[in-house]
Amino acid sequence: MSFFDTLQIATQEERTELFSLPVIRDALEGRVSLESYQAFLTQAYYHVRHTVPLMMACGARLPLRLEWLREAVCEYIKDEYGHEKWILNDIHACGGDKDEVRDGRPSLPIELMISFLYDFIARDNPVGLFGMVNVLEGTSIALATHAAGAIREHLELPETAFSYLSSHGSLDIEHMQTYRRLMDTLEDPNDQAAVIHTSKIVYKLYTDMFRGLPRNRENLHAPV
Repeated sequence: MSFFDTLQIATQEERTELFSLPVIRDALEGRVSLESYQAFLTQAYYHVRHTVPLMMACGARLPLRLEWLREAVCEYIKDEYGHEKWILNDIHACGGDKDEVRDGRPSLPIELMISFLYDFIARDNPVGLFGMVNVLEGTSIALATHAAGAIREHLELPETAFSYLSSHGSLDIEHMQTYRRLMDTLEDPNDQAAVIHTSKIVYKLYTDMFRGLPRNRENLHAPV
């Protein structure tokens, strides 16, 4: 069995918990409030602005035996640079205060997630950062592919309020194909264990973040 498939099996419980959340089901059905969408974008900004710095920290600490992975990290940085600006523009387009978000602080789950990743890169194994990629890319593909259009129609917002979410459909599908290839090239058991471990932790904290988002009031009495 390939390591990518092993990773998906190892994190199936955490992934199921995330996608079973009522707020995620609301999103996949397009039944979210403007408040909920703005809250999602706000928390997305707080972790996306760390994507490039985290990748840079990872690349700097990779050993020579993983030079092929460092090259991939460099390419990933090129693709991801500046995406936090898209989120701020989306927040502005749907009536939010992008300056307030930019100068604010994340929710506790996102604060802990980012802190954990920086620490794991420095203290343990930089390859573990790819556990984050597994969670965030996979989740954004689902939301972009199945939710963005329905949410936009439900909230009657312009396309300019969805540049981040909509763009991550095709972009993250391409990234995930590359990610699968990279993970299937990863042979060291310690590296593999690091990816599985961080993926589980990030799933847990990302789930906690979504659990804290406000739900559309009309959905509060819907079956959960």
